[in-house]
Amino acid sequence: MKTKTFIAAVAFSAAAAQAAPLKWAAQNDILTLDPHSQNHATTNSILQHAYEGLTRYTKDYKIEPALATGWKQLSDTHWRFTLRKGVKFHDGSPFSADDVVFSFNRIMQPQGTMQIYVTGIKEVKKVDDYTVDFILSGPVPILLRNIVDFRIMSKTWAEKTRSENVQDYRKKEETYASRNVNGTGPYMIKSWAPDKSIVMEHFKGWWGKLDGNVTEVTYNPIKADATRVAALISGDVDLVTDLPVQDVERLRKEPKLKVLDGHEVRTIFIGMDQHSAELKYSDVKGANPFKDKRVREALHIAVDREAIKRVTMRGLSIPAGLMVAPGVHGWSKELDVPAKVDLARAKKLLAEAGYPNGFEFTLDCPNNRYVNDEKICQALVGMWAKIGMRVKLNAMPFANFIPKLLNHDTSAYLLGWGVATFDALYTLQSLVRTKTTGADGNFNIGRISDPKLDNTIDAIKIATDPVARDALLREALVKTRDEVYYIPLHHQLRPWAMKKGVTAVHSADDRHQARFTRVGGGV
Repeated sequence: MKTKTFIAAVAFSAAAAQAAPLKWAAQNDILTLDPHSQNHATTNSILQHAYEGLTRYTKDYKIEPALATGWKQLSDTHWRFTLRKGVKFHDGSPFSADDVVFSFNRIMQPQGTMQIYVTGIKEVKKVDDYTVDFILSGPVPILLRNIVDFRIMSKTWAEKTRSENVQDYRKKEETYASRNVNGTGPYMIKSWAPDKSIVMEHFKGWWGKLDGNVTEVTYNPIKADATRVAALISGDVDLVTDLPVQDVERLRKEPKLKVLDGHEVRTIFIGMDQHSAELKYSDVKGANPFKDKRVREALHIAVDREAIKRVTMRGLSIPAGLMVAPGVHGWSKELDVPAKVDLARAKKLLAEAGYPNGFEFTLDCPNNRYVNDEKICQALVGMWAKIGMRVKLNAMPFANFIPKLLNHDTSAYLLGWGVATFDALYTLQSLVRTKTTGADGNFNIGRISDPKLDNTIDAIKIATDPVARDALLREALVKTRDEVYYIPLHHQLRPWAMKKGVTAVHSADDRHQARFTRVGGGV
């Protein structure tokens, strides 16, 4: 008995020695803890630690089972999922088919912006406690990728806490679910102090197994670049996932640090109001210049993307001609050719459109979300001034920026779009398709509406032949590019820096996962 006790004590001691906390910092805070409210990369990155889907990604972005152990396609429009038994929510209650059905009905509520992840699903039906059927409105070729971010909530917990409805973020609503978490994932979110810290703790009742040794995570949003870098150099944080471009080379030379290079499937772009009869925040009265392709093209060819790359981004960007980045299905080098700067033609286009002296408008820009976001906007103001445009820069924190955009209270704006599914339909459906009450156009802030392009996008959704589908993707991406519905600036490069004793897996979707991370242990 003593021997067994001794062995158990040694095993426990070894496990305790291996377990480690991780201190992680980045620029941006989350928007909410409600998993069905906001399609925001940092929010999704944090919440994936606590809330899970039926499927998930491996380290190399292949699909594997999560809350579902398997699935079968019964027909083009009928999928059956077998659910994992013995799964517990963080409050100890059991996971079942009722939670999947409830979560589907909840994510479909129009006040949220997460419907893109259940696009094409008409209904989720309970077969028994551990089986659900997905009834589709048509074939969905990338269904298993889409539902990675269809996060499952506890039906009983939501009802108990009066959280059956998704938080209405644009109206600045607060609910119990927007401030508290009860998922099935590897980490429990213990606290969130906005703009200060998020603390997560490993859920010992998790059905899975950590592929690292991190048992506690403290995430600190640190807006100031210098402060964030100083925290890493001093050892106050272990990992920084959005490095200021001006500090990358210096950090490579720090003996106690290492830099993990990688690109991100995110495109930084300018959107414009192409719907309003009169452009807001402009000196043009009774008209909207952005409805005219010539005006949009003038702004497009006045942007010096190479100068932004060289000066603003210190070489850490890929100048863009397309609205999707390398690594996204549908992207091709042939199509992604940035426009050449042509100020003379830009002035000519403006004159032809009736604005020989340019005009005034406001550019809304976040100042704590993307790499050098405000500095990019400042550069654009100067570039557009060369063709007579008088641009007022309105920079603000992302938490204030997003409600403004969702209320269409903007004339032009800078945004970044990461492709969570690694398929171009995600961008086309969210940003380009005419806005409806569902997933279609849910981030089409400028309210672009092109019926022919809508038809192409709708055809992509259900195309099952890979060759035909790729041709449709190409057609839609080229039309979006050639009509200048958006002005792509660049695709982000995203090096991470960490202590030499930290091992992390770089994520092209910019979502660090603590379950893959190891701290110390002689690595």
